Amino acid sequence: MNRVKYILASICLLVTFNVSAQQAVVTLQQCRTMALENNKKIAIASENKTKAEQDVKAYRTNYLPKLSASGNYLFTTSSLEKSMNLMGMIPLELDLQLNNTYVAGISLEQPIYMGGKITSAYKMAKIGEEIAELNEQKTQEEVILLADEAYWTYVQTLELTKTVKAYKSLIEKLLSDVENAYNAGMKPRNDLLKVQVSLNEAELQLLQAENGVTLSRMNLCHTLGLSLSTELMVEDYNDKQVVTDLPTPDVEARPEYSILNKQIDFKSQQVKLVRSEFLPNVGVMGNFGYANGLKFNNNKLLDKTAFSAVVSVNIPIFRWGESVNKVRSAKAEKNMAILQRDELSEQMELELQQAINTLDESVKEITLAERSLVQAEENMQESRNRYDAGLETMSDYLEAQTLWQQANFSLIKARTSSRLAETKYLKAAGKMQLGENN
Repeated sequence: MNRVKYILASICLLVTFNVSAQQAVVTLQQCRTMALENNKKIAIASENKTKAEQDVKAYRTNYLPKLSASGNYLFTTSSLEKSMNLMGMIPLELDLQLNNTYVAGISLEQPIYMGGKITSAYKMAKIGEEIAELNEQKTQEEVILLADEAYWTYVQTLELTKTVKAYKSLIEKLLSDVENAYNAGMKPRNDLLKVQVSLNEAELQLLQAENGVTLSRMNLCHTLGLSLSTELMVEDYNDKQVVTDLPTPDVEARPEYSILNKQIDFKSQQVKLVRSEFLPNVGVMGNFGYANGLKFNNNKLLDKTAFSAVVSVNIPIFRWGESVNKVRSAKAEKNMAILQRDELSEQMELELQQAINTLDESVKEITLAERSLVQAEENMQESRNRYDAGLETMSDYLEAQTLWQQANFSLIKARTSSRLAETKYLKAAGKMQLGENN
């Protein structure tokens, strides 16, 4: 069902791109959808899941009887001709013709007991299918995180560029005022030069910011599977949004953890499969055939149908400890899988705690950055008033403007980092909802 939604969303986006001549307005959710539809890792995971499904169907057939047909035809120029005397008195001519002899038949084989081999192999295939599905989910979560990183990086560069433009406008306005004052003989040339230097720095910052926008846009297009020349605009950036009401973490709900558990189940069935090689095997086979040919003195010996049935029993008796050693080896692999799960689950707990800490810090960072911005705005206004009154130097006023720009930068980075930290938390907490907004 989710795949249908992805396809429909992708079609809508493609239509939008065509209509707008390589320009598109995208939301975070649309970026996720496009990334899921175009990522090669997703395609590989999907094919792997399909393969696992077909393996299950193939192994299921081992429970069913197998029907086969066979036929043989003999063409030969050789024959058996011999003269004999019975009792030394009666002559007997023997003429056995093998040419044009053929047999055909249909056989039916049905395993009855194979030591659990068929059941274990089928269960292993089922577990493989479940692992493939979990791996697809894991890959989808990784792609969503990748899309979010590309999206919020692009948003961040756009917002930073807006701030640099606003800062540059302040410097240009100040330069105009200082030039007028300098021409009127009210300001020294030193002040004019300081403002011109600041404007040069602002122009360089703007160039760097615009280059950052271009690179981040191209990276987002690459993530979405679009042409790198596609012009993208973001629609749903809400710089006032704060992280609230996050779900309770559950590491065991992560696909990575479930995969580890499934691998243990797989190894358990593997132990049974190895053990089955050294248990009795019982099967039956029925055959219905027709034979024709084999002439003896021009009399056809074969021209009839026949039915036969065979019960086959194979009981291993002694193999020099091979069974014990193989079973112990399989059990060791299972124990390694258990240890690996325990080790990686601890790492996932550490990853979760790190995500919690990062998210908490990002929320606090937003609060502090907002406070700093208010203070920087007040400081810049106060500095302007003091500068106009001749109570503050040009350097101090330019520094106040720089502090305002830096405060804006910090707030933008804090807000976008917080949104990305939320995604990372949901992934680490096992609560990421595929195809839905955070």
